[in-house]
Amino acid sequence: MPTERITFAGHDGNQLAARLDLPDGPVLATALFAHCFTCSKDIPAARRIAARLAGMGIAVLRFDFTGLGHSEGEFANTTFTSNVEDLIAAAQYLAGRNMAPSLLIGHSLGGAAVLRARAGIPTVKAIATLGAPADPGHVSHHFENALPEIQQQGSAEVTLGGRPFRIGKAFVDDISESALTPAIANLKAALLVLHAPLDETVSVDNASTIFLAAKHPKSFVTLDDADHLITRAADAEYAADVIAAWVTRYVPLCPPAPPPGAPEGVVRVTEADPAGFLQDIQSGPRHHAIADEPASYGGTDQGMSPYGFVSSGLGACTSMTIRMYARRKGWPLTGITVDVCHDKVHAQDAGLVSDGKVDMFRRKIRLEGPLDETQRARLLEIADKCPVHRTLEGSAQITTELLT
Repeated sequence: MPTERITFAGHDGNQLAARLDLPDGPVLATALFAHCFTCSKDIPAARRIAARLAGMGIAVLRFDFTGLGHSEGEFANTTFTSNVEDLIAAAQYLAGRNMAPSLLIGHSLGGAAVLRARAGIPTVKAIATLGAPADPGHVSHHFENALPEIQQQGSAEVTLGGRPFRIGKAFVDDISESALTPAIANLKAALLVLHAPLDETVSVDNASTIFLAAKHPKSFVTLDDADHLITRAADAEYAADVIAAWVTRYVPLCPPAPPPGAPEGVVRVTEADPAGFLQDIQSGPRHHAIADEPASYGGTDQGMSPYGFVSSGLGACTSMTIRMYARRKGWPLTGITVDVCHDKVHAQDAGLVSDGKVDMFRRKIRLEGPLDETQRARLLEIADKCPVHRTLEGSAQITTELLT
């Protein structure tokens, strides 16, 4: 996934640091991601969702709000309204590159910000929120002990997430006066609300309020036992999958033609976790899977192993080939199950004269329905004619090119 490090002018002219995650191929649509309160563009959930969407052709711009992360400006001088204005400035930057956003994604207070910013970004067709508060004033509970000092002194330094921040009176006044319900009721965009019922930072009743205030089309998806920051890789992957599947209904994605010589398109594998072995697998704009290794091999066991995918290809192709033949013959085949196991065995044990080890795929086929013995025997012969079976039994040529 190519990533551009860019800056653009925020609401007050300060340069905001951003990452533009791009597809390896043509850009089919663009999304704008807003991070949580005092977070940054580089939180794991943002990176994971951006990578997933980029894999299906959607560019994602994620940036640090004014005074946060690597962006310029003083956080103490910002407000909820200024965050919304930063989002609109980001959308204008993208529009200047002919990449006006059609999808907004907001996490926590960033979710509230994208709901408010929608009115200023007319190209948006869909909005997804993760753990968003229904009232921006909700964030004040993070520093409620400092509220008297903020009101009296104009600002106060508070500790959030182990880091010091100076909160100004303008911020407190702004969030207390920023009602979201009118903006939600007039979104004029599809809405996806994702929230964890056990979220201890922003309770799930906020999701209910947002959902009830919105007009259709709207959807609600639970994030089960995910924490507020969606720190676990599996939870971030799930959220990314849900958003990726949902958005195709509202944001048209016209896939490019496959390259010559590859009529079924290209399967792209992208590393998702450099610290482990998790891989994103994307086949065209619609089909996504995850590959991984078991924990005993240093992986996180979130997906099938590479040999698991090879075995599944053999099993699926076997079942399809049997079904096509039985359908053509009009035979009463009501169900097919194919079990495939892979192992490395000594060549001599496999009946081969060569030395060393070879791959052994053990395939067990179950055929259901009132078939006679002749029909069953014939279908077993047909199983050996499946294209993947022939590929594995024959010799395949693999060419490799290093891209720069």
